[in-house]
Amino acid sequence: MSNTDSGGADGGHEDVLEEVFAVIEDRKERLPEDSYTASLFTHEKGEDAALEKFGEEATELLLAAKGDDGDELAHEAADVVFHLLVVLAMNDATLGDLRAELAERR
Repeated sequence: MSNTDSGGADGGHEDVLEEVFAVIEDRKERLPEDSYTASLFTHEKGEDAALEKFGEEATELLLAAKGDDGDELAHEAADVVFHLLVVLAMNDATLGDLRAELAERR
């Protein structure tokens, strides 16, 4: 994690979570047929499909953490965060909700 809340030390990617979440919300609203993200919202298994994918990615993150490959760890962590954001959007939660909960835990 960077040394600032805004992510200023991360090479200018401070708004990336907001941008990704906005795309997820857009896919949820528009449901384009060629979108992987939209397919998570329309899957025949319903929310279970997104939850299973989140669990799968969490397992892959754990395995990457046991290895010695920083690039793989970052890749799997990004997958976990992406699928977490999908689960939040699926449940009508926001990044603001997440930030408020984290702020209470400081």
